Amino acid sequence: MILIAAGSNLHFCGLDSQDIVLRAFQALGRVSHLKRVSSLYETPAWPDPADPPFVNAAAEIETDMSPEALLAALHAIEAGFGRRRSERNAPRTLDLDLLAYHDLVRAEDGGGAEEGPVLPHPRLQVRAFVLAPLAEIAPEWRHPVSGETAAALLQAADAAGVRKIA
Repeated sequence: MILIAAGSNLHFCGLDSQDIVLRAFQALGRVSHLKRVSSLYETPAWPDPADPPFVNAAAEIETDMSPEALLAALHAIEAGFGRRRSERNAPRTLDLDLLAYHDLVRAEDGGGAEEGPVLPHPRLQVRAFVLAPLAEIAPEWRHPVSGETAAALLQAADAAGVRKIA
């Protein structure tokens, strides 16, 4: 199972965050096969709740791309929606994260350089804004390190302020 998370809390070219996330998944569907897409969720900005709230979602895809090629495609889609990488956790037009690539486990090496994307995505297991949409589309997905399901991880997470958008 290949899982992608999306988030946005800034507008771009007249598009609001909901439109950006939905259009980002359309773009992703042009380079992969979209199997499932979650509902949209509104979540408080982190680490500064004074920033605009995020719109978050998740998707399951199929692709023959390697994790490295897929991550490059995700970054290209982000750039197409005006993503600028400045400071960590800053507000952004679009954030696309490769959450899991089948059962592949790849840690960052000790020197800080990566051989490819860290998998599964670090900290996904404690982020309700990732887990809520993920548990909607893949509740039985198991974290390849802990063995916990997405549903169990969401139940253990602090989901205060996470709400499904009608």
